Amino acid sequence: MKKLLFLLFIGISSYGFGQQLVYTPKNPAFGGDPFNYTWLLNSANAQNQFEDSQLEGFEGLEGFDSLLNNQLFGQFGDQELPPEGTSRDGNLEYEVFESTEGLVINILDITTGEQTQIIVPNN
Repeated sequence: MKKLLFLLFIGISSYGFGQQLVYTPKNPAFGGDPFNYTWLLNSANAQNQFEDSQLEGFEGLEGFDSLLNNQLFGQFGDQELPPEGTSRDGNLEYEVFESTEGLVINILDITTGEQTQIIVPNN
C-alpha cells in the first residue's frame, strides 16, 4: 500500500512539473507577432555599419530637383529645359515632346537599353 501511494504521489507530482514546449518565432515574416517588426527593424538599423554613399547630400524633393537639374538639364547649356525633338549625348539618347500631361522626356541608355521617362507637368 505504501508503495502504491508513493508511486501515485511521484506520478502526480511529475505530471504537475512537466510542460509542453512550443516554439514561437519572433520574426513576423516567419509567423511571429507582427508587433515585433518595428523592434527588429530598429535593431537591424542600429547594427548596420554601412552607409549609402549615393544618398549623400540628397534631402527630399529639393535634393532630387537639384540633382535632376544638374545631371539632365545641365547638358543642354543655358536653357532651362531641353529642346524638343531627339538628341544624343554620349551613351544617352533624349526624346523630348509635348503631350496633354506636360513635357515628356524619354531617356534611353544605348549601351544597356535602360529607359527612363520624366514628365514635367503643365503649369
